[in-house]
Amino acid sequence: MFEIGSYVVCPGHGVGQVLNLETKEIGGDSISFYSVKIISNGMTIMVPSNKKDGLRELVSDTDIKEVFSLLNDHDVKVDNSTWNRRHRDYLAKVKTGSLLEIADVLRSLFLLKTMKKLSFGERKMLEQCKDLIIKEIAISTGGEEVEIDGKIDSCFPEEPDTETPQ
Repeated sequence: MFEIGSYVVCPGHGVGQVLNLETKEIGGDSISFYSVKIISNGMTIMVPSNKKDGLRELVSDTDIKEVFSLLNDHDVKVDNSTWNRRHRDYLAKVKTGSLLEIADVLRSLFLLKTMKKLSFGERKMLEQCKDLIIKEIAISTGGEEVEIDGKIDSCFPEEPDTETPQ
């Protein structure tokens, strides 16, 4: 049970704050819902309180260390399948809400970016994953988003300069 005012993570949406616990009559059944305001866009969503994969607590310090350990491990095979298959796989991982799964997608996209130009959808997903990680770690630790962004960027090599000097 989450308390009103506590921060939670809603898979696919990111970090939110519990505003209220409401009961609604649906199909003759009384169902309890958390009313959660998503931090990144201000949207309010209702999540059934009995749904196992509906909400989770913010990450712990141990989980944060695992995320950065994963981001720093570049000794992995980058998926070389078609962009739409990769996108489907990445989307499934993001929807789990697991920060480690999201970090795995972010790492894959950063590494793929060093090998080839990312499609529009891949660039958008890279930014979404990065934003989800930054917001959750910032709220969980009380850190600054800019610092966390820089720490994530420092896990990956600089992009090659494709322009030639004149």
